[in-house]
Amino acid sequence: MSLEAITSKIKEKMAMAIGLNASVKFDFGDEGCIFVDATQNPPEISDDAAAEADVTFETSLSAFQEILAGTQDPNIAFMMGKLKVKGSMGLAMKLNAILED
Repeated sequence: MSLEAITSKIKEKMAMAIGLNASVKFDFGDEGCIFVDATQNPPEISDDAAAEADVTFETSLSAFQEILAGTQDPNIAFMMGKLKVKGSMGLAMKLNAILED
């Protein structure tokens, strides 16, 4: 799955995250970045790697694709070191539920 396809999937899922009121960054290293500003409705999504976020998820594109597809539990990915979280852990847990649906 390409970065564009994952961006589209995140856009779909974040549209259902009404009231999130936070900024989120998905950092895929050299493969790119997705920044979500959910402080506005609808959430604004860009590839701004320099933007500050309330929570940042660092992972590979392939691992994140598995999380979105439901074949990889994000909690297990976190414990195995495939997914790193920087920032608000409470917000990360809210996003866990949004991304898994």
